[in-house]
Amino acid sequence: MPSDLIQKTMTNQVEVTILMPCLNEAETLSACIRKAHAGCQSANIAYEILVADNGSTDGSLEITQVEGARVVEVPVRGYGAALQAGIQAAHGRFVIMGDADDSYDFSEISLFIEKWREGYDLVMGSRFRGEIKPGAMPFLHRWLGNPLLTGIGNLFFHNRLSDYHCGLRGFKKQAILDLNLRTNGMEFASEMVIKAVLANLKIAEVPIVLWPDGRLRQPHLRTWRDGWRHLRFMLLYSPNWLFIIPGITLFGLGFVILLALVSGPLDIGRLHFDLHYMVLGSLLALIGFQVVTLGLYAKVYAISEHFEEKSRTLNLIFKYFNLERGILLGSVIFVGGLGLNLYILFLWLTGDFAFGGQPRLREAILAMTLMVIGLQTVFSSFFLSLLGIPTKATKE
Repeated sequence: MPSDLIQKTMTNQVEVTILMPCLNEAETLSACIRKAHAGCQSANIAYEILVADNGSTDGSLEITQVEGARVVEVPVRGYGAALQAGIQAAHGRFVIMGDADDSYDFSEISLFIEKWREGYDLVMGSRFRGEIKPGAMPFLHRWLGNPLLTGIGNLFFHNRLSDYHCGLRGFKKQAILDLNLRTNGMEFASEMVIKAVLANLKIAEVPIVLWPDGRLRQPHLRTWRDGWRHLRFMLLYSPNWLFIIPGITLFGLGFVILLALVSGPLDIGRLHFDLHYMVLGSLLALIGFQVVTLGLYAKVYAISEHFEEKSRTLNLIFKYFNLERGILLGSVIFVGGLGLNLYILFLWLTGDFAFGGQPRLREAILAMTLMVIGLQTVFSSFFLSLLGIPTKATKE
């Protein structure tokens, strides 16, 4: 039988690929590969072990060959880049990925395989539902970073995972390829989960044990830098929490202050509110309105790029709020503010610019705010309509 036919036959027989990203892991790589062999043989599956090497110079490649694993060399640096290349090169229909630092026990992967056979698309390891050995996770990661980021992820994307960033997870290869994952850094772990949730993939968790890192050198993970990258990615994929909710809050608070003070000063107990607070209210209303419009831009862009499915709220907005109605609404608001300013001008020209001994600054502040919001509404309507124009790619 020709060698290429033999290779094709072997490839078609592989059920599971054990994928390990690697960058100078000579201290622990051998132990990880041997445990992976033991786990797959115990599960009685057709498997391969694939090492996605990110430019190792410490002999990791030689160890991989000796221990009976396959290598794909990845020139683009980064945790996410290595995993993306590894997933593309995997022969198995189900891929189990895990770090090559001996913190995960690959000999105990049967739970992942069982969940896959039950029909789950993504099977997440959970260190918090399993066991974290002493010294296996830094204090800040265990009690602040991971719980906080997991809580934010659950809040933003409406799921109930206990460990958003566990590095040991299994998934159907084609289901993950269909997500079109893009990030090259540590935030790849967040991107996979977020996009899987948005795509309504079937997700399960299994408890695992986290062991202390077997390497003597410092890990590649950087606490604050990589934590921020995870949080940044979550925010970018959640326009409601990044833009809409803060924007509506600022706008509502600002406009309430404006209306409360437009007729004169306000005393609440010992607190005295006057013109300075009205200026603050105008500022908050304008900033809030700007943030809300940015959120709408972000949501339309996310939908057009298939980052997010169209929401009911956005469906209602586009059902009743088209370009023409946006121009009309903005024009009405602008004309209202302009009319108030013209009224103030008329009073000034007729010698009645003061009201109660003070210039009509309150009405002027309200008029200016309305004019800016009106103009913003008109131009935002044009920009939203531009974003909503389907491209050739989306039509196809």
